[in-house]
Amino acid sequence: MQEYLSRLDNALIAFSGGVDSTFLAKVSYDVLGNRVLAVTATSPMHPKSELKEAVELAKKIGLPHLVVEFNDILEIEEFKKNPLNRCYICKSNLFSRFKAIAEEKGFKYILEGTNVDDVSDFRPGRRALKELEILSPLLECGIKKEEIRILSKEMGLPTWGKPSYACLASRIPYGEKITYDKLSMVEKAEEDLKDLGFSGFRVRYHGDVARIELPKEQMETIFEEGIREEVVKRIKDAGFKYVALDLEGYRTGSLNEPHVKVVKNV
Repeated sequence: MQEYLSRLDNALIAFSGGVDSTFLAKVSYDVLGNRVLAVTATSPMHPKSELKEAVELAKKIGLPHLVVEFNDILEIEEFKKNPLNRCYICKSNLFSRFKAIAEEKGFKYILEGTNVDDVSDFRPGRRALKELEILSPLLECGIKKEEIRILSKEMGLPTWGKPSYACLASRIPYGEKITYDKLSMVEKAEEDLKDLGFSGFRVRYHGDVARIELPKEQMETIFEEGIREEVVKRIKDAGFKYVALDLEGYRTGSLNEPHVKVVKNV
């Protein structure tokens, strides 16, 4: 990957502060120095805590860093309808904006952090990246998620053990309109669960019902004395009326499951 990056004149990097983009940004910075610019988009779909972490990480690494607003995504009617290709609509708009920034600031290439393991899941946003000619060095160099974690740990990056993350819109079932209020409910519920010590989970939005997906090893914890009551209280305070625990536990893309035969063709 270092050899791949060394062939680039410069690069703008889509930087979320997650495991993949942080690793990509660090290696890119090691190879290209100040010829890189990390760009983080802030929107209602991304928790404020994630933005804070991204800003702190950029400072720790020494990355030139730019934060851009992407709040108007909720003004795009087709996106708000939450169709099966929601991620395509989002990434097409977001990376078009990144492309405009790159052209304005003289960056020839735009990089993002898709890795080899990502292509096995339903990711309609990949089409937008191809259309806009965005580079995915981790994927193109054949690097897997577990390898990224191992290398990140060796490099001293604090993100090596960070749970995988997806935007808050992924908590809302396809066809259910995406609104600021729904995203805020999910954000508050998930932040509260983090405060209680849970990790690697999701809170899925189903109207009045919050469906919690926990890693299986954390399921027993939620029934400990005082914990269950606190979880229920906090999630109801976030705006939900009912709290449900999914007995299958956390799995990536669970809201894709009812559409599995359809999404393969989108």
